[in-house]
Amino acid sequence: MAFTTTMLSWGTLEYGNKMGPELQNARTAIRWATDYLLKCARATPGKLYVGVGDPNVDHKCWERPEDMDTVRTVYSVSPSNPGSDVAGETAAALAAASIVFRKADPAYSKLLLSTAKNVMQFALQYQGAYSDSLGSAVCPFYCSYSGYKDELLWGAAWLFMATNQKHYYDLLKSLGDDDQSDIFSWDNKYAGGHVLLSRRALLNNDKNFEQYKLESENFMCRILPNSPSTSTQYTRGGLMYKLPQSNLQYVTSITFLLTTYAKYMKATKHTFNCGNLLVTPNSLLNVAKRQVDYILGVNPLQMSYMVGFGPHYPKRIHHRGSSLPSLASHPLVIGCDGGFQPFFYTANPNPNILTGAIVGGPDQNDGFPDDRSDYSHSEPATYINAAIVGPLAYLVGSTSI
Repeated sequence: MAFTTTMLSWGTLEYGNKMGPELQNARTAIRWATDYLLKCARATPGKLYVGVGDPNVDHKCWERPEDMDTVRTVYSVSPSNPGSDVAGETAAALAAASIVFRKADPAYSKLLLSTAKNVMQFALQYQGAYSDSLGSAVCPFYCSYSGYKDELLWGAAWLFMATNQKHYYDLLKSLGDDDQSDIFSWDNKYAGGHVLLSRRALLNNDKNFEQYKLESENFMCRILPNSPSTSTQYTRGGLMYKLPQSNLQYVTSITFLLTTYAKYMKATKHTFNCGNLLVTPNSLLNVAKRQVDYILGVNPLQMSYMVGFGPHYPKRIHHRGSSLPSLASHPLVIGCDGGFQPFFYTANPNPNILTGAIVGGPDQNDGFPDDRSDYSHSEPATYINAAIVGPLAYLVGSTSI
């Protein structure tokens, strides 16, 4: 949820002027999440709440949110049970959102920023991965596979953007070099941090940020399909393919970085090289547009992976509220086990359309079974959706494409 909020905030900051009436909806969605994250950070001194509900128990049930009666276990990180990754990301979300609300609601913006600073201080002072502290409450569902240094970079980058304080710049520099990733996701933030910080190098011509520009361009060279240093697979239909579990999460997040870096390049008439390949802003935008078009239905199956968009879209998504009948049509309680038969295992389409949700997407052969039990392809997630908002706004407002 914190990563979702950071990405939606970043998208709003970069592309809000192209969102038209949707800008207010974006702010409302961000505020829904930041109100929650503020509670998580401020409810108990010395604690950051990071989860509600035992995922192992919850996954054994298939029931409507209205009927849920599983134990709502609350999980937190603290000085004795650190979680620098989840704290760094929460700090990033609060800091990014503070910039979104700076003019729209200055008092709220100040509260977000002061809380972000405190949460970041906690992440730095008590270092450790939340997977180690919380074990089966977060693993294997959202284990911190990439460690927590990327979240410290990400949190520091957003706090630097929000404050312009040298303290956060010094922190960024103290974190040193990092992995040469070809991924960007809720777990691995390096590429996002580099692109965010490259903004200073490109738009402000600040030489202190040159390394982040170079890191960003190395990343782009690992993504572009015709680059000599590419490490990214594409399906025959043209979709970026990273990992089998909810692949579209990587597609939407990386597409966000492609459009955003292209935007910075365009503003400064900047180009760069991947070996002997000249990369222009349009080199990045063409790949980004191809990914967005693929998700919206320009693919071998002519299937839109955004639910409710276009004539063909996933009808059996792995989502409790969508797959179970509403209270209006089925007023009786559906218990923990009651949702599996007949609702989960039926071949019938879901009764409720989760309009706008993007699912995990097709496999590496462009195939999609549209099967409710196949969660790695049919499950939607907030962090898949949040990342595509920026590219969609960019493409809507772009005259050259």
